[in-house]
Amino acid sequence: MQIAPILERSRQLVRQRGFSPSEAAQLAIDEYVELADLPIEEIQLAEQIEIELTGFGLLQRYLDDPLIEEIWINRPNQIHYFSASGNHMESVSLSQETIQNLIRRMLRHSRRKLDRLTPYVDADLPDGSRLHVVIPEITRQNWAINIRKFSKHCLTIQEMVDHGTLSKNQAETLSSAVKAGKSILVSGATQAGKTTLLTALLREVDESERVVSCEDTFELSLEHDDWVAMQTRPASAEGSLEIGLRELVRQALRMRPTRLVIGEVRGAEALDLLVALNSGIPGMGTIHARSARGAIEKLLTLPLLAGENITDRFLRPTISSAIDLIVHCERDSEGRRKVSEVLEVANENLA
Repeated sequence: MQIAPILERSRQLVRQRGFSPSEAAQLAIDEYVELADLPIEEIQLAEQIEIELTGFGLLQRYLDDPLIEEIWINRPNQIHYFSASGNHMESVSLSQETIQNLIRRMLRHSRRKLDRLTPYVDADLPDGSRLHVVIPEITRQNWAINIRKFSKHCLTIQEMVDHGTLSKNQAETLSSAVKAGKSILVSGATQAGKTTLLTALLREVDESERVVSCEDTFELSLEHDDWVAMQTRPASAEGSLEIGLRELVRQALRMRPTRLVIGEVRGAEALDLLVALNSGIPGMGTIHARSARGAIEKLLTLPLLAGENITDRFLRPTISSAIDLIVHCERDSEGRRKVSEVLEVANENLA
């Protein structure tokens, strides 16, 4: 049995006649049964069609599974995902056309475009998960998709202690540092738990503070009354200009922040962050690095991308006075996350 005509009829009933997805699915199935006179599993089919109408088709069950942290697709008919038990691959019925239709539906929420002029995109999904897509001719043949899922429960410092991610002494040190207005950089590899820890630290910020955050795509989640969240914007074919992290940092400084946050420091915005923190505004952020000391080395090189007259002689004392702590996160061979190092930058010889 071909589900496509029933699904298309269901969509017509939703768009043109205002039926709910469940009503449209059932009516379309009834029409099909009358015309085809064939036995079908109506309840299972109705559930499948309703998922197609309201969710993201075959991907929805992976998105709904709380144990799955990341999903990626390299080619049709295969889905890879990562959970606490490691990497997994499943064979599924997923054509290239279906993949492309799913991605277009996912992009409607963020209103970001994907075409030959813009062959890659970062976007957020309705639940806050991060979507990254690259298409040919950038990829060799198939669409490459990654979905970093958004955790609906943001851990607290105490919960991270309970889970073994932080020691009690580390938790006390970091909580005190946040409350004292220290600037903290969280380092680590991909999936080491940097954003999770950064979010937990931000929950320690006093309610009286004004927090302004800058990200490539919205990932941070914070229950804080005085919080402004901003994300970058790519250039469009219609002529809208690109707005990068450097510009967001400049705008943030005009918004009277008492705490500046950069979701991930990865380019020339490192210079703007260091200058801002050196002016007395406490800040937080994450950075990809293999160690806390490696994060310092990266901060000595990233500002050079700004293309300005920046020297090592300027950066070393600037980093010493701008950053107070670097917290390094790691993930062990069994998938457990932990904070392996809390480095006081003032103790490092950067002069």
